[in-house]
Amino acid sequence: MAPVSMSIRPAPDAVLHLWEVTVRRGSAVLLDAVSLQVLVDERWVILGPNGAGKSTLMAVASAMLHPTSGRAHVLGERLGAVNVADLRPRIGLSTAALAARVPPLETVRDVVVSAGYGVLGRWRETYDEVDFARADELMAAMGVSDLAERRFGVLSEGERKRVLAARALMTDPEMLLLDEPAAGLDLAGREDLLVRLSALAVDPMAPATVLVTHHVEEIPPDFSHVLLLRDGRVVAAGPIEQTLTEETLSETFGMALALQARRGRFFAYAG
Repeated sequence: MAPVSMSIRPAPDAVLHLWEVTVRRGSAVLLDAVSLQVLVDERWVILGPNGAGKSTLMAVASAMLHPTSGRAHVLGERLGAVNVADLRPRIGLSTAALAARVPPLETVRDVVVSAGYGVLGRWRETYDEVDFARADELMAAMGVSDLAERRFGVLSEGERKRVLAARALMTDPEMLLLDEPAAGLDLAGREDLLVRLSALAVDPMAPATVLVTHHVEEIPPDFSHVLLLRDGRVVAAGPIEQTLTEETLSETFGMALALQARRGRFFAYAG
């Protein structure tokens, strides 16, 4: 398919703007001239197989990684010309790497509320009732209120994913990044999470969201856009109804795939 065409300058309401972003590690090209623009009212899915470059893209979007070449603007600031320590608190982030850094004895409520200071593991920082009320509200929204006093280390994989999603929203971020939030969940856990993410997607007060997944079945209803990646390159990007097709999905995963859509959900199988 034709490469994504985009202006070098971000739109005024863009929360993320990548222009021909390339990331190299030695001789390996992890991202190859990727262009993407996420506007403030959009909900994006990044879809692709293992090794497609999805995690690398999320590292750039979260201001954790600078591109080797190209331009990356995050929340209106160009990476390389801004103090990323000031930028990162404005981004809500949930990743497996973050989960690995949470102290196992930390309670769920403290995992969520401590996002206000950008720390993992409460120490001497202080919080008021407004902070805890916000944490309780977000735990309820993610269905983990009953886990508030549980230790993070004893939670299931699915419970951890929902706790980290609540934490990611704690600071009222301007952009929310969710890296495989449904990975490791059983069927009931996945469906419950997708309902909650769909409700977030249609909330006009919710932040612009970028969600990474390997599976079309994990795309929440009401997400608006999709970017398909293969071998670090963009296969297609745009509104999900026009962009996610059998042709683009088959090209992305390197095999003939049939695609069905029902009530805002997608299902794929070998064609």
